[in-house]
Amino acid sequence: MTRRGRLAAALVVLLASGGALVWQGSHRQVLLHQEAVTVDAWGELVEVAPGRSADGWLPLSTDPETVPLEVSVLAAREAGVQAWLASGWVPDPADPHAAMVRTALRDLHTLTAPAGAAPGAVLAGASPAWRFVWPRDASCVAVALARTGHQQDALDTLLLLQELQADDGSLQARYLPAGDGGVPDDRPAQEDGPGWVLWAAVEVIESGMPSGGSAAATPQARRGSGASAASQREVAAQLTPLVVRSASRLLERTDPATGLPRPSPDYWERPEEHLTLGIAATSLMGLEAAAELHARGLVPDVAWLDGGVDPAALAPRLRDSRARIEADFGPGFPRHVGGRPDAAVTLLLRPSSTSRSAGRTPRGGAPRRPGPAGRGSGAGAGWRNDGVSWTPQTALQAVAAAHNAHPEEAARWVTWLDEHRTDAGALPEKVLHDGDPAAVAPLAWTAALVVLALRPGAAG
Repeated sequence: MTRRGRLAAALVVLLASGGALVWQGSHRQVLLHQEAVTVDAWGELVEVAPGRSADGWLPLSTDPETVPLEVSVLAAREAGVQAWLASGWVPDPADPHAAMVRTALRDLHTLTAPAGAAPGAVLAGASPAWRFVWPRDASCVAVALARTGHQQDALDTLLLLQELQADDGSLQARYLPAGDGGVPDDRPAQEDGPGWVLWAAVEVIESGMPSGGSAAATPQARRGSGASAASQREVAAQLTPLVVRSASRLLERTDPATGLPRPSPDYWERPEEHLTLGIAATSLMGLEAAAELHARGLVPDVAWLDGGVDPAALAPRLRDSRARIEADFGPGFPRHVGGRPDAAVTLLLRPSSTSRSAGRTPRGGAPRRPGPAGRGSGAGAGWRNDGVSWTPQTALQAVAAAHNAHPEEAARWVTWLDEHRTDAGALPEKVLHDGDPAAVAPLAWTAALVVLALRPGAAG
């Protein structure tokens, strides 16, 4: 079977959710932390408790003397949010998912650089345990912002990750939002970070800068059909340290005996003794992105060499890595070699794969429609069998289907996500077996992926 056929078959197995990624065992109850997030008059994030949005609740203080001013500030801020939305792409109001996408975009806007956070800091969520910057989540948000015409916001997000990245190219699992490099705990570096940021860098570079780098471009310019070569080079020059250090990290962490990256925690954020598909796939993502930037001349050879990267070695290393992943993880593409199919198989397909020959899913053999209630995707093969669906993994399937000739399947997954939002319209992290949204809402990663599923083209 060809590479295209193997990946296609693996995705069909994944989308069909034949028991590996749909949890139907003992049900676990998870509280919904909030149904939305907003900002008060002082720019502080405020969690909207379940049930509060229905009565038009506003984040006002109890001081009657300041309330009129607060209302005025909030009205002005709302006008600013609407102007920000109008400055980029939004779905046609007739689109059945237009409301979900608009809410997802405004939630991304709200979670980006609130009071006390550095410019470009994208919080994963509003709850205390989520008020950090994950390189993975932030990378997906940067791509979503670039594709919807918010190039400066997208660039700011990656520039912050560039500041946070260590000289050796490593990225921590998450960072404090102040942007000073602080981390909230002692969990180890998560080695999928360099791959995610390289993938995002290609997208942001391709979107360029509107009007030669001006953030005050007109809505028409921000929706332009493409960025000039000079504009792309300008963005590439700003992101060169991030690109080169990340590529160097991926190359350095490749085991010469296997051609594969060494084990590391991945999106599960657990210690791993054996290589996971999530780390293998994101390493491949990063190598593809680096090779593409080199092939297009967007990062000069001298910059690669100064960073300890032989640019001529990128393409051969990429071919070797792809071949070893297919040989070791194919045809089922499990989480660990010999295991069950994993959601990370979506990262081997467009848009995660920047390769122009990335595998395409077949048009025939349509997988089954997502089921009711909690019948979305689980966190991955081998995760606890608790009846809980995870929206990021479900959204990854929608993104892969949308970009790989499965529009009907993408629509089914997107519809499922749309139907399981909170009462305020936010996309939660989890959905329980009975269909109730749970945990943090909104989740930036899911919001960004939903935008990508419905905005499959390049920015503009």
